[in-house]
Amino acid sequence: MPPQDRGTVNRQETWIEKLRRGVVIPAHPLALNSSRKVDERRQRALTRYYLAAGAGGIAVGVHTTQFEIRDPGICLYEPVLSLAMDELRKTDDIRIAGIVGATPQAIKEAELAARLGYHAGLLSLGAFRNAGIDELIDHCHAIASILPIFGFYLQPAVGGCVLPYQFWRRFAEIENVVAIKFAPFNRYQTIDVVRAVAESGRAGEISLYTGNDDSIIVDLLTQFQFAGRTLRVVGGLLGHWAVWTRTAVQMLERIRREPEWPGWLAESVRVTDSNAALFDVAHQFAGSIAGIHEILRRQGLLEGRWCLNPAEDLSPGQMEEIDRVSSSYPHADEDVFIRQHVDQWLK
Repeated sequence: MPPQDRGTVNRQETWIEKLRRGVVIPAHPLALNSSRKVDERRQRALTRYYLAAGAGGIAVGVHTTQFEIRDPGICLYEPVLSLAMDELRKTDDIRIAGIVGATPQAIKEAELAARLGYHAGLLSLGAFRNAGIDELIDHCHAIASILPIFGFYLQPAVGGCVLPYQFWRRFAEIENVVAIKFAPFNRYQTIDVVRAVAESGRAGEISLYTGNDDSIIVDLLTQFQFAGRTLRVVGGLLGHWAVWTRTAVQMLERIRREPEWPGWLAESVRVTDSNAALFDVAHQFAGSIAGIHEILRRQGLLEGRWCLNPAEDLSPGQMEEIDRVSSSYPHADEDVFIRQHVDQWLK
């Protein structure tokens, strides 16, 4: 390696450079006690776990954090974002805030996120299910004028809406769009997003992140070829990666080193099978958040799997499915890592 040029200095990677390189971004859960109040100690411990596990960023205020944090009488959106920032500002990790609702609400959330120091907003369009493309694009422009935005294609089963190619093509032209997470759980709709980015001419500026829990590894391995360009999914922003995060980091690193490894398709089946249990596919994702909580409870990071909605818990048979995948695909290294550090994270 040649010696460093005189006058150059080592510098820290910026958040946008890290985003474009591609990282693991867990969707941050909400730690509650038995009274369904925020367990601040464990909320901080979760953030510390993700950072120690090597995640390159964290998304807070998203579906996994529970959309109910915004409800009147609960009002946890700002406190939860602030708790995460207390830990994140000590690092150079990417800070993503979930932004939801009609334009007035979304503007308030974007302004708060920007004020707290978040780098970008993951923009959910679930409130616009009956809107036309012009209205959707106007909304996106309004939020992008406040902070960079991370587009979000969320499947309808958990609150999203179908967004056609024509929307994504215009969305990709918004200057302050820095990334898109696609999670429609649908290959046709995933291709719509990638093709739109390619044909917009902004493939070098808009980073592609998977949220397709049913095809995480396939997305990360696929070469998408459109408009004379080859596009790759560089990372993931996933509720699934809120558990076994260190394993996810190691997996992403290995995919980069050994994309031709013949075992990836078999590994993909194992990851998808585990996700089916965690996310309660058998009951249309009704127990998805409780499933994540159950793993974190078993690891000692959460005290219980309580959700803000008292009716939200594991579905019938889901515990048995979690037991099955936990024994079939053990994460021994991850469990040892957590046991070694959990007391420190809980301080």
